[in-house]
Order: sequence, then structure tokens, then C-alpha cells
Amino acid sequence: MPNIRLRLLTVLVVLFGSLTVAGAGPATAAVPNSLWFDGTALTVSNGRFVDGQGREVVLRGYNVSGETKLDENHGLPFASVADAKKSATALRALGGGNSVRFLLSWAYAEPVRGQLDTAYLAAATAQLGAFLDAGIRVYPDFHQDLYSRYLFDSDSWYTGDGAPQWAVDLGNYPDESCGICFLWGQNITQNGAVKAAQYDFWHNAHGLQDSFLTTAQKTMAYIKQNLSAEQFTGVLGFDPYNEPYAGTYDSGQASRTWERDLLWPFYVKFRARMDAAGWTDKPAFVEPNLFWNGNVSKEEGGLLDAGAIGSRYVFNTHFYDQKAISGVLMWGNASDGQYVSDFATVRDRASALGTTAIVSEFGHPLNGSTAGKAPTVLKAMYQALDSRVKGANWWTTPATSGPVLSGSQWQWDIHNGRHSELMNGNPDKVLTTGDAWNDEDLSAVRLDDSGKAVLRQDARLLDRVYPSATSGSTLAFTYEDRSRDGSTTLTWNPVPSSLPNVSSLVGSGQYSLLVWRSGSGSAPTELHLPASFPNASTTVVSDLGTAYAPPAYTSATPVGTTAEPGGTGSRRLLLTDTDSATPHYALVTNGAASPSATVLNAAKSELAAWMASKFA
Repeated sequence: MPNIRLRLLTVLVVLFGSLTVAGAGPATAAVPNSLWFDGTALTVSNGRFVDGQGREVVLRGYNVSGETKLDENHGLPFASVADAKKSATALRALGGGNSVRFLLSWAYAEPVRGQLDTAYLAAATAQLGAFLDAGIRVYPDFHQDLYSRYLFDSDSWYTGDGAPQWAVDLGNYPDESCGICFLWGQNITQNGAVKAAQYDFWHNAHGLQDSFLTTAQKTMAYIKQNLSAEQFTGVLGFDPYNEPYAGTYDSGQASRTWERDLLWPFYVKFRARMDAAGWTDKPAFVEPNLFWNGNVSKEEGGLLDAGAIGSRYVFNTHFYDQKAISGVLMWGNASDGQYVSDFATVRDRASALGTTAIVSEFGHPLNGSTAGKAPTVLKAMYQALDSRVKGANWWTTPATSGPVLSGSQWQWDIHNGRHSELMNGNPDKVLTTGDAWNDEDLSAVRLDDSGKAVLRQDARLLDRVYPSATSGSTLAFTYEDRSRDGSTTLTWNPVPSSLPNVSSLVGSGQYSLLVWRSGSGSAPTELHLPASFPNASTTVVSDLGTAYAPPAYTSATPVGTTAEPGGTGSRRLLLTDTDSATPHYALVTNGAASPSATVLNAAKSELAAWMASKFA
């Protein structure tokens, strides 16, 4: 929407009250701390997420929540709306997220074939709304792992989630057994019951896929009808199916042809259901074969035969370091640049498909024999989301850095370690620790004994500077978080000695550097400011201006700060340019204490010369 029309709409809303849309629920008040350029719908254009101002948007956040896999709260991500609100506030203030992947369950949405459980959908929609009201964008996900919990015996070592019991009862599947399995994921390819059930779904045996699609359409229609128009604007799209896998291939079939002949047609059908439910302007977040980019189990894929899928779809993939998780195939910790090639593959595949990408799951266990690798594995993954270039090479080859990749870490579960889950309905197997699901423990958050949300990982790793909205296009970005591995501070991207004033200004502090080419819009470029960047210790050096303890944002202030939408206490840096197609840069650091104008100007001169040499 052009700026003048948006401003006129804002005036009309103020004068005549809340706007309503046919079929929408009651309108809510504006999200606290919103400004005129906030809150527009995101679309996909030119291989990027863009907002209503044409700004390039980066989504960062978490999955909420693996609690959906459990029965203790009947397939809901949270025990209550109050818990969802607490989680949303903490996610924004502690975790720095601006978006979430919101898990839903087919089993609880359609417990009886053909009958939608509106009580479940009402509770899920209310919890989803808590995130939208906190200024956090949401993309729901119909989640499944190992097809269904109802495939597993009450005394099994493993469990699943996803399909309802009636869907399993139709299949008359063999008794489940994984054989010699060290990780739950081995059930995907080794458990005969899981393989047969997955096969049936993709071949629409018993009309299973048709039932799922009908339930998905009804679910999306319900969500749209029961959110306000403003809330629904914050819904990004829908993830149709978590981690799809064939189960068993037909004779002569392989991963690539399965994607072409079964998976992609399913997504086309799901896309049509989205349209029918009133989600026409929102993309489907489609996942390729689960193993397309695995670094141990690997199968050809990535929707190679789908052609140019365009702006109505987002290339949506996961990445876990199977070697690091194994504890055997990768000795030692992750290092600088370890995953830049893996994530470059994601970027390139999305580009070939004519769309943008998101890594909707990534992470590493926080308990168990390989938990010690988590600080470096997660740092390397965030580094690869930020840039194509490893830290040691970033300052010399920054022009090959962008674009910044969106991602959602697994996971954000405030109930971590406080569950009460009867595994497979067995009262003699009550799970309380970790995620309470197949011995996983990946949540970045928990509640302390007072009921306060606290991080389980280094805040410097999770709460990061990132360009949440760029007015134009990102040319390069890096963030040195100085996160820790035990008592060791990890510095993978030091400022080079050839920039002595910049290096002195950064010191031992955290820093980010964004380089972008301005667009034609009037909305500012935004960077999320972590809690470790309080205004009193934040320094900005930009061609737009320099500032120590930047002033409050106004439209006439080229460098300023303000609160992020949602009223959760998080902050952002706003950079306003007045030109078009011009390269700009902004260094943001918390390493300086009251730097003088002389030091700021010297650093600015060094960065200007660096820009001229690297982005001619």
C-alpha cells in the first residue's frame, strides 16, 4: 500500500473507529508501540519477504511449541492463554524474536473423522492471538513426527504425533518396532508401521489425504474468522506438513520423483485449500523431502522439478547437524563458517524456485552426551543465517555476504522440565524432564521456581542484532555476538587491524555491520537491538550520521531508537535515508564508553573508505 494511502487509512481509523472486515472477529486495539510503518502484511517479492512499505523483512524467532506433540495439554502449545502471553512477552524481550512457527495438531483438530473440534481450535486461536498481540508474526504448522502417537504401543521406547487415532485404525498397520535404534528419528526409515502409514497418507489410501486437506481448510477458515482483521494481517502463511517423507518408495521411484509425483501435487492441493479459506494473499511454507539436505542421511530433492513456484510459496526447510548430534561422526565443536555452505544451498535452491527461504527448524540438544557442542553449533548456525561468508573472510569479501536468511529455532517451551506427560497414555511412564518427548531437550527457555521465564542458553547467542526490515536491499550483514562456550568467549569475526579506529571503538564488545542499497520508500531501516545494547552504551557509526546513546526516533532523525511493537520492552534502531539506489552502512556496537566525536569521525572515515573499496 503506498505510504499516502496508509497514512490516510490511519487518519480514517482514528476518526471513525476500528475498521471491520466481513467474517472477521471483533477488532482489537492497535499493537502497543506501533508506528505508521508497522503491522502491514508480508508478501514475497523478488525472492524476499517484503512488508507494505516495500522493505525487505527478515524473520527470526522460535517454534512454539513442542508441547503440541504431547497429550498433557491436549495438543495445545501452552497450558493456557496466560501462559501463551507470558511466553510471547519473554520471546520478544529475552529471545529477540519477531516471528514464531506455531504448531497445531491434526489429531486434536479432527479427533472424529469429519468432525472439527472447535473447542480445540478456539483455544489454539486464542493462544496464537497472544503472539500477534505482542507484535510477533505467526505461521501455523500442522505438525507430525513418525506420523502418529497412535502407532506406538503403551510400553514403546518411542512415540509420535500428528494423525488422529481413526486414521491409524484404518490402516491395520503392523506392530511398531524400530529394531536397533539409537535416535528416535531412525523410526522414520526403520519402523515398519511408521513407513506404511506415511506411504498410505501420500497415496491417499482410505481418503486420508483428502480428510487432512478438508480439516486444514476448515482450520484456516476458523482462524481467519476468529482473529481480528489486524491480527490476521500478522499471520504470515501456513506450513502444510512437517518433515515430509515417503515412508516407502514405489518400484522405480526415488526421492526426487516422489517429490515430483506425490509431494508437490499435495502442496498444489493445499494451496487451493488456502485460497478457499481466504488465505489467498499468504504463501504456503512448503518443505521438501526431510533428508534433502541432511549431512548423514541424504536423498536427492529440494523440489527440483517443481519449476518456478513463485511468490505464492516459500521454500521452507530444516537443518540439524546429524554428525554433531551423533557424537561419533563429528569430534569436537563447530567452528567459524561450518554451516555457510549448507545454508548457501538453501538460499540457492529458493532462488532457483523463484521465491524466498526460511529455515523453520534448527537447533542442537541441550542435554545428553553431545550437549557440550551446542554453544558452537548454534553460533555457527546463526552465523550462516546472517551471511554466506565465514567470519575470517567477511571483511575482505563482504559483497558475497547477503541476503540474510530467515529462521525459527527449535524450540521455545516455557514448560521445559515441568511436564507431566503419560507417554503413549501409559500411567507408569510419566515424563517430566526436558521436552517430555523421545528424550529431547532443546528448549531455549524455561520457568524458574518463581514462575519467571529465563533463558537456558547464552543470551548473547539468542538475543541478536539482525536487520528486521531493510528499506531497499541488503548487500551484506554480519553480527559478532561474542557468545560463550563455557568460560570461553567466541570471537569468529574480529574487526581487522586495517581499521584501527573501528577496532578500538568495538573493543571487546558485540558489534554488527549492515550494508544496504536504499529503496524508494520513506519507511526507515530497522535493526533489532538486544537487551545487551541499552541506549546508554549503544554506538552507531553510519554514513547517515554517528551517535552515542542514539536519540529517540523521529522522521527527521536519521539515526534513532524506539520500542518494538507489542509493549514487551524490546527495542529497535531506526535508520532513515532520503535517497534511492545508494549504498549505505551502519556499524552498531556496545563496546565503547562515551567515545569522542573525533573517534566517531575517524571510524566513519575508515568505514567509508572500506565501503568504497568493497562496494564500488
